[in-house]
Amino acid sequence: MEQPKIENNVSLHEDSSRTRDGPSCQHDDEADVNLSYGGSGIHGIVRSPYAFGAALLASFGGFSFGFDQGLISIVLTMQQFHLTFPEVDPKNPSYGFNTGFMTGMLELGAFVGCLGYPLLADRYSRKLGLAVATAFFCVGSIIQTAATNYGALVAGRTIGGTGVGTLAMGAPLYISEIAPPNLRGSLLVLEAITIVIGAIVAYWVTYGTRDIVGEWAFRLPFLLQMVPALVVGIGIQFFPFSPRWLAMRHRNDNSLQALQKLRRVEESDLRLRTEWKGILKEVTFQERLLARQHGSSKNIVVLELKQWADLFRPKYFRRTLVALAIPFFQQFSGQLRPYHRDENAEAYLVSGINAFVYYAPTFFGALGQDTEMSLILSGLPTAFEIPANPYRGRRTLAIYGGIAMGIPHVIMAGVVGKFSGKWESNPGVGWFGVALIYIYALAYAGSYGPLAWTLPSEVFPSSKRAKGVGAATAVNWLSNFIVGIIVPEMQIQLGWGTYLFFGCFCFAAAIFAFFFVPETAGRSLEDIGAIFGNKISEDELEVQRQVEQEVWQTP
Repeated sequence: MEQPKIENNVSLHEDSSRTRDGPSCQHDDEADVNLSYGGSGIHGIVRSPYAFGAALLASFGGFSFGFDQGLISIVLTMQQFHLTFPEVDPKNPSYGFNTGFMTGMLELGAFVGCLGYPLLADRYSRKLGLAVATAFFCVGSIIQTAATNYGALVAGRTIGGTGVGTLAMGAPLYISEIAPPNLRGSLLVLEAITIVIGAIVAYWVTYGTRDIVGEWAFRLPFLLQMVPALVVGIGIQFFPFSPRWLAMRHRNDNSLQALQKLRRVEESDLRLRTEWKGILKEVTFQERLLARQHGSSKNIVVLELKQWADLFRPKYFRRTLVALAIPFFQQFSGQLRPYHRDENAEAYLVSGINAFVYYAPTFFGALGQDTEMSLILSGLPTAFEIPANPYRGRRTLAIYGGIAMGIPHVIMAGVVGKFSGKWESNPGVGWFGVALIYIYALAYAGSYGPLAWTLPSEVFPSSKRAKGVGAATAVNWLSNFIVGIIVPEMQIQLGWGTYLFFGCFCFAAAIFAFFFVPETAGRSLEDIGAIFGNKISEDELEVQRQVEQEVWQTP
C-alpha cells in the first residue's frame, strides 16, 4: 500500500537533520511530521476538550501534593500540633531535625514510589498505576489524621509520599501520551499548576481551621487532602487508556479507538491515521530493538534492571542527562526557608521550592512580619508560581529561567550578609527580602517549575519513557530530600554564602541548558529522536524499513 500524502489541513515540518544517507531516527519522511488539531493554547484546548479533561483529571494528583505542602506549613505553627507532637515544638532541642525529618519523609517515600511505578505502568497500564497511587496516598492521609505519636505521623507521611511520588511521575507520563502534539506543553504544565493551586487552597483552609479548639485544627486538613486523590483514582477510570500503551500491548484497534476519542475526529481523518501509524511504528521498532538487545533475558527482575541500564547507553545518554539534570536543577535552584537552632534564633536557609512552601510562615516572621501578616504572605507567593507562559520554547525557558532565578539569590546573599539580626531596625530591607521571594517565585514559575515535569516526559521513546520519567522524578524527590537535610548545617557553616552557593546552581543550570538542552516544543513524541541527533546502525535501519513497510500496509 502506498504511503498516504499529507494534505494541507496537516501542518508539516520536515526534519532538518535528515540526510540522503538515511534517516537519523526511526521514522520515514512522510510520517515524521508535527500534527496539528487546531492550534495551541486556549484555542487548541477548546478544540480538544476530551484530551484536556483527561489531562486535567490526571494532573489533579498534583493538587493532593500541593495541598499537603500548604497545610503542613501552617500546621507547623499550631499550638495544638505542638502539644500533640512535642518533637516538633520549637522549644524542643531537636526541633530542627525532627521537623525536617517529618516533612522530608514524604519526599523519601515519593522517591521509592516513583521507582516502582514504571513496572506497574508498562505492564498494567498508566491508568491502573494512577489508581494504585491514590490508594497509597489515602492510606497515608488516614494514618496522619489518626496519628497520636510522632512515629505514626512519620509513617503516615512516608506511605502517603509513596503515593505522591507515583502520582508525580504517572500524571506527566499519561498526559504526554494522550495530548495532541500541538497541546502537549500546555497540558503537561497542568501538573505544576495544580500543585500550586493545591498549596493555595490548603493555605487558606488550614488558616481557617487553626482557630478550631482541639486537635481537629490540624486533623481536618490531613483528612481533606484525600478528596482530590479519590477524584483522580475514581475519575481516571472513565477516560481512555493511553493509545501508546495499548499499542505496546498489541491492542492496535483499541489504540486507534482511544486516539479517535481523544482527538474527536473521524476515524478516516488523515491526521488521525498518520499519528496512529506513527505510534505503531515507534512502538514496534522499539519492541524489536528490545528483543534484539535483551531477548535472552527470561527473568523479569533481570530484564527490568537491563532496561534501567539502557537509559545510560550512549544512544540514550544525552536524553537521560537532560531528563535528570532539569529536575535536579529545579530543586537545587534554591528557595528561602528558615531553620531555628533554638526558640529565638533566626537563620535563613536556601532549599528546594517545596521546602519554602513548608516553612514560609516562619520565614516571613523572621523578616519582621507579625503572625497574621506572615500567614497571609505565605499564601501569596504560591500564586506567583502558577506557570505564566507554558508556550515558550523549552530551551529558552531553561536558559533564561536559570539566570532569572540566580539573580535574586546573589542579591539576597548580600542583604542577609549585611542585615541579618537587624531586621527590626530596618523594616524596609525586610520588605525588600519579601519582594525578592516574589521575584524568584515568578522566575521559577515561568521556567524550571513546569520544565521539570514537561521535558523528561518528552525526550524518551515509548519503550524507555516510563523508566526515563521514573528516573527523572526520582531525582526530583531525592534532590528535594537531600537539600532539606544538608542545608541546616550549610547555613551554620556558610551563613549568607549558602545563598551564593545555590545561586551558582541557578547559573549552572543556564549554562547546562545552553550546551545540552535542545528545543522539543511542538514536536511529536515520535519525532524527538532526530532532535537529539540519534543515528541508527545498519541493522537498526533494516528493522526500521521492515517496520515501516508493515505499518503502512496496516489498513
